[in-house]
Amino acid sequence: MSAEPVLIPTGDALPITIIPEADYANWAAAQDETTRAQLAAQRFEGKRYSQALRYGGDGRLAGAVVGVRGSDDVWALGNAAFGLPARDFVLDTALPADTRHRLALGFALGAYQFLRYKPKAARTPARLVVADETIRTSLLRLAAAVYAARDLVNTPTEQLGPEQLERVVAALATRHGAGFRSITGEALLAHNFPAIHAVGRASHRPPRLLELNWGDPGHPRVAILGKGVCFDTGGLDIKPAEGMALMKKDMGGAAVAISLAGLVMAEKLPVHLQLLVPAVENAIGPDAYRPGEVISTRAGLSVEIGNTDAEGRVILCDALAYACESDPELLLDFATLTGAARIALGPDLPALFANREELSLALIAAGRKSGDPLWAMPLWEDYQSLIDSGIADLNNAGSSRMAGCITAALYLKRFVPGRIPWAHLDTYCWSEGKPGRPAGGDCHGLRAAYAYLRERYGN
Repeated sequence: MSAEPVLIPTGDALPITIIPEADYANWAAAQDETTRAQLAAQRFEGKRYSQALRYGGDGRLAGAVVGVRGSDDVWALGNAAFGLPARDFVLDTALPADTRHRLALGFALGAYQFLRYKPKAARTPARLVVADETIRTSLLRLAAAVYAARDLVNTPTEQLGPEQLERVVAALATRHGAGFRSITGEALLAHNFPAIHAVGRASHRPPRLLELNWGDPGHPRVAILGKGVCFDTGGLDIKPAEGMALMKKDMGGAAVAISLAGLVMAEKLPVHLQLLVPAVENAIGPDAYRPGEVISTRAGLSVEIGNTDAEGRVILCDALAYACESDPELLLDFATLTGAARIALGPDLPALFANREELSLALIAAGRKSGDPLWAMPLWEDYQSLIDSGIADLNNAGSSRMAGCITAALYLKRFVPGRIPWAHLDTYCWSEGKPGRPAGGDCHGLRAAYAYLRERYGN
């Protein structure tokens, strides 16, 4: 679905009153008896993310009251699109412009619906007036990018395998006049991407490396990578059923990277962009790569396969090595890489690893500003020994279950020369259902990375 109908330029709009929950008691005490009675009848107590309606003396709807944690919370109106009637609403212009824009974005993101398989389940959301055309266009562009990423993650693998992901990137390239190529199947070996081929070779859907290039070669080179494992069985180290249930989302990193690239091009940021998505299905079959094998990589490092379920870093290492051959000024990768990151930080905080402290701090600041938080984790070199191998240059799986997201990041770091500023986001790309984040696919880190790139390269 489109975010276009949710944010509108004008309308017969009713006011939304924003009340921080800590201030609600004082605010309610200052209201007239009729208003207090209306709110009490709706059992409204000013709790965050809750809504109530206000009526005039004629009994007609006159507005709404929304309880919020704070007006700086991007998700403050995350429940409002479906919590309020399907009418036009407007925020109080006394609120600072930045606050109104932030709240409007959360309102739009909360209106997302995935209807591919249940179109009759569509609900009609409320609409929010954003009169400034420039701001509304910017908010709708960002909401559309989030919607697109969520759609990709939500789509089951039958309809979103490597070939379908290729079509998505190819269509994006066509839309923005970018160059595109796909290196597919056995051609991966001919072009020296052996690790991508090894992981994806067992599937009836050939693995591939998707590459998009856009922008003026005279502008700073920025490379964006996304892990595109369209389904992950775990390979021969097969996952249990509960671990496999959500593995359609294992291409969430690719969804983030694709939407981020789309935003960069739509914004026409002055960069020379390279988008790389290694797209595979980690399947089980006669040709599946096996535990204990030693595989080669584009960088010339040999990798012992300690676990076939640690496949994301194996495909990313070839893509990282290829990206670094063009000496980008900035290298960002996104991946649903480790359960260890989720155990450490939970579902909402992507683990951020960077080989430059200033890059890490800038990304964290951008995430805080955009309401898309990141959490810095250490590239602790002492743990490098956990991915040592007795017969190869390194092992794709740590010898201990401890520090799993750190050892995964250290594995990737081996394929990034120190001269290149690099950040890796180990992200979840799934929501159990929260204000502004309906249950299903999500794209943690997208808005933070976009805010950072706009700050760094925008006008």
